[in-house]
Parts: sequence; C-alpha cells; structure tokens
Amino acid sequence: MALKSMTGFGEGAATRAGIRVAVELSSVNRKQLDIHVSLPRNLVTLDAQLQQLVRAEFSRGRVSGIVRVEAADGSMGAVKVDQRLAAAYVAGIRKTAEKLKLADDLGAQSICSLPGVVSVEQEEMDADHVSAVLGEATTKALRGMARMRLAEGKALEKDLRDRLGLLDNLLKSIREAAPTVVSAYREKLFARLEEAGLQDLASDERVVKEVALFADRCDISEELTRLKSHLSQARKLLRAAGPIGRTLDFLCQELFREINTIGSKANEIDITRSVVAFKTELERIREQVQNIE
Repeated sequence: MALKSMTGFGEGAATRAGIRVAVELSSVNRKQLDIHVSLPRNLVTLDAQLQQLVRAEFSRGRVSGIVRVEAADGSMGAVKVDQRLAAAYVAGIRKTAEKLKLADDLGAQSICSLPGVVSVEQEEMDADHVSAVLGEATTKALRGMARMRLAEGKALEKDLRDRLGLLDNLLKSIREAAPTVVSAYREKLFARLEEAGLQDLASDERVVKEVALFADRCDISEELTRLKSHLSQARKLLRAAGPIGRTLDFLCQELFREINTIGSKANEIDITRSVVAFKTELERIREQVQNIE
C-alpha cells in the first residue's frame, strides 16, 4: 500500500430533487484527525453525517472545508431591504453632509450597498432531503482529496528512500572509522608517556587497563547495530499498509538517540563529521515524516 501525505484538496458537487450541494475540503498535517467543516446554519444537524464520511476515509490530519447548498435552478431566494436601517443611514449621512458642508448625492444604489441594508433570504431546506445529496458531494470531494494525498505521498516516499540511502552511507563511514578510535587513543597515550620520559610504562598493567577501559567506554558497536536495525524498519514501513506516520516519527526519535550516543562516545574527527551530517539529514527526514498519515 502506497504512502499517503496529509496534505490534500478536493471538491465535489451533486444535484438531486431540485437541490444542489457543493463541498470543498482541504487537509494539512495534524497528529490526530481534526475535522472543521462549515455547514449552513439550518443544516448543522448533518455535521455528524459529514464527520462519519471523513473518518471513514482518513485517520490523521486537520480537515477543513465548506458546504454550500442552493436551489438547483440557481434561484437566489427572496431579496429583503431593511427600510428602517436604510432610513437611519440616510439620516446620519445627510446630517454629516450638512455639518461638513458636503454635497448630498445619495442614490438608491449607494444606499443598498451599505452593510445590512439588503439581504437574501434563502428558502429553508429540509435536512433529510439534503442528506443524500450531501453524501454524494462529500464522497466526490473526499476522493479528490485522497488522490492528491496519494500523489503527494508518492513524492514523499521517493524523497525518504533517497535520504535513508544517505544515512546508510554515513553509517557505513562511521562503522569503518570506529576501530581507529581506540588505536588513536593508545598512540596519544604512548606519545605522552614518551614525552614525559616514561616510555617504559607503556606495558605497565595500569596503562594497559586504562586503554582497555577507554576501549569499553567508546565502543559503539551496539549503537551501530541498532541504527542499522532502525533504518531497515523504516524501509519496511514505507511498504506497509495503513497509517505509518507515528511509527516513522518514533523511529526518527530512536535514530536521534543512538546517533547522539555515538557522538558523545566516539570523539574522533571523521566520526564527528559523519555524526553531524547524519543528524542534519535525519532532521530533514523527520520534517517530512510530520506530513505522513
């Protein structure tokens, strides 16, 4: 099953029994499924139906949108002019014009354009009649959004696979450099002993023990094994069915934990460079993962 993004947009419309319903939906990333769709005030009882349709399709993301309902013949409904409000506007404007000595050029068109003067009273529609049409229009919008989320997911999957490949290469570099950490420390220790004229202590039991303790402290074999395992799991997840975003995010956290441990243990220039590059690339992966369902 292909990976899905949480970013998408879809729209759908349906007409039946003299009613036309248009639905626009969009989604962005969110940890949980969060649905906010605006319905006409007289049809808010249909919100549960709409929520059920969305939840059947998606499990994560913030889904927002708007539902428009109108007569199929395009009729606007009854136009109502608030005569009292219009008269109040006229009285106020004329009083202001007289006080400021301005020309009184009021016209019907300018008065009707003032806020609240003209309104359109839509014919009340029965929620039961709208329900079936809403379901059809919403399904179309959800399919469109699902297609977009899938297309975006394919692009994300390719990007993630490429970046996981980069992490593999960096992990290989760290693994190859790891054996040099102990030998470099031993050489530095012996050089200091020689500088101090204590080269005869190179084979001293205490020196040998110190080198052994250092080797144990900077051993990163376990971290390397876990990093390899986590990267393998991430690749398998990209082929898995169902939502994988949260699991990938968890793996990113574990990868960060292991690479940070390596950085603190292996104080060697080549390993440090690889660790920094690994963390930079991993941060980019984690940013992408936030948008995966």
